[in-house]
Amino acid sequence: MYREQQLKALLEGRRILIAGYGREGRSAERLIQHLVPETQYTIATQVENGKWKTESGEWRTEWPFDIVIKSPGIPNFQFSILNYQLTSLTDLFLQVYGDMTIGVTGTKGKSTTASLIHHLLPGSILAGNIGIPLFDILDDLREDSTVVAELSCHQLENIHRGPHIAMLLNLFQEHLDHYENYMGYKMAKMQIALKQQSGDHFFYCTDNAELADLVAQHSAAIASSVHPYSINDASVDEDTLLDACPLDGEHNRSNALVACRVASLVTRQPLKTYSLKLKTFQGLHHRMEKIGVYAGITWYDDSISTIPAAAIAAVRSLGRVDTLILGGFDRGIDYTPLVDFLTRALKQSNTQAIKNLVFVGAAGRRIHKEFSILNSQFSILIEDDYTKIVPWCAEHTPQGGVVLLSPAAASYDAFKNFEHRGDFFREQILKLGQNEKKRF
Repeated sequence: MYREQQLKALLEGRRILIAGYGREGRSAERLIQHLVPETQYTIATQVENGKWKTESGEWRTEWPFDIVIKSPGIPNFQFSILNYQLTSLTDLFLQVYGDMTIGVTGTKGKSTTASLIHHLLPGSILAGNIGIPLFDILDDLREDSTVVAELSCHQLENIHRGPHIAMLLNLFQEHLDHYENYMGYKMAKMQIALKQQSGDHFFYCTDNAELADLVAQHSAAIASSVHPYSINDASVDEDTLLDACPLDGEHNRSNALVACRVASLVTRQPLKTYSLKLKTFQGLHHRMEKIGVYAGITWYDDSISTIPAAAIAAVRSLGRVDTLILGGFDRGIDYTPLVDFLTRALKQSNTQAIKNLVFVGAAGRRIHKEFSILNSQFSILIEDDYTKIVPWCAEHTPQGGVVLLSPAAASYDAFKNFEHRGDFFREQILKLGQNEKKRF
């Protein structure tokens, strides 16, 4: 009951603007109606350059509010008026329930890692950026509850209190359209540790050089107990445990390692306790997901890959990739690491070298331009239509080969999100399989 009173105190009697009316905006409205029904609130469907758009479509410039509850998708720089409190559902939740929360963030791997921790901790509640607004679980919370929250950079940038256990998995260039520069993005992520308290715990991966440097720069400002980890420093017992991990790739082993360490910290059980649980974990859709074998070819959906590091990790994980699909919406990310990696991979003379590349959208065309060795040596397709891409891949990939969709780019030029892109890719592959059956 006292937590509910804390929450009421943050909202009651305040003039509130709900900025953004998607999943989190609707959750904010439900929270207000349930908890403080007498409180005045207004909904803005959009905010741009200090102006806000009403539900009726009218743009307004006045800001007669005490609090703005911002949805994650709206950048901070869109708010030019400073005489109000800028907050978010994540900020409000952590101020009241942070002491029972395990927060997971990182450029890549946070959904899988949060889901794995939830799997390792029976009775825990999974929420956050994974698709369940934090206040939608309010009725399920008890004083002994453990919340596992996937947290995006957008959700973290305005918080006043970090989660009791925080995990920062990695840092790569991402969401540059949302911040003034890359450092702005990194510092948004870093809030998960900087806003923790004494007695909290912070896990971060030292294998990621940029992350290790960032933590070192701000170590004096971190009040929590710091737990660096590296897949290279895993003990013999931990290596044995990780052999039970069903997910391919060193990045997945690294995330499984920290997930098990966090679970062990929470339950005070030895790591070996989690061997069976780890073995039974099923990966998430669109994350190195094996669709199946169709037309004699194995197809993989890694549509979650929206940055170069993710595509590199996917190719390394599979070992053999005959045909790779790259590109989509161009957000100005530096593709040099991916170009360098693929240039080396394409030059390999062994039978498992990449043979075909498909370039999609503006990002794909930019990646293609950065290569200097392609036109005469490899099969190339520049195409935006997946109804044409999939048959081309089937025609050019050898029997027994592998096709991988790992775009290293966002999907918003042609799809609602990466899930939509992955689902459409799967649909075209299943149609290919159906057509193969009809031929025989």
